[in-house]
Amino acid sequence: MKQIGLKQITLKRIRLKQIAGLLALLSVGAFAAEKKPEVGGGHVPAHGPAPSSAPAAKPAPAPAAERGQQAPPAAQNHITVDKKGHPAVPHVDAKNDKWVGHTGAGDPHYAMAQPFAHGRFTGGFGPQHVFVLAGGGPQRFWFGNFYWDVAPYDYNIVADWNWNGDQIVIYEDPDHPGWYLAYNARLGTYCHVEYLG
Repeated sequence: MKQIGLKQITLKRIRLKQIAGLLALLSVGAFAAEKKPEVGGGHVPAHGPAPSSAPAAKPAPAPAAERGQQAPPAAQNHITVDKKGHPAVPHVDAKNDKWVGHTGAGDPHYAMAQPFAHGRFTGGFGPQHVFVLAGGGPQRFWFGNFYWDVAPYDYNIVADWNWNGDQIVIYEDPDHPGWYLAYNARLGTYCHVEYLG
């Protein structure tokens, strides 16, 4: 049997430490290179948008027959892109929880003749209440035992939502009576939704 000297054992320990150090350095570099997205990626805002200082909107003249509160869709909700890589629809910037594209109280697209006609949502608001979409589409969707519809003006925002699995969070809309904001954690976008009961 061949004997190993103290010098050889010391060299082997040094090499093992060098290899371990190199692996640690590489793993730190890999984690540092993995940037969190600026929009979406599972981020949930800590709060909803702040109220605007715009004047209140006048109620809609008459509700549409089929949907009760909403007029048929006309235009689509698009905003100017605020940063490279951000969507051209309302969204939340994950770095600072800024609600980009939320309009003030004077926006006629969200005026209702009778706000909260189906009652008020009591299932919980904000990041501690994450819900999973369980079916439907923009005109009627649900999670748990709660039913909703999307504002027609916001249909384009929800075109790529997964109605059978996306996680959403509901926030109160401080500017548009009768509306809530449904935030999609995967995409980082949000739309106006009406609670149907």
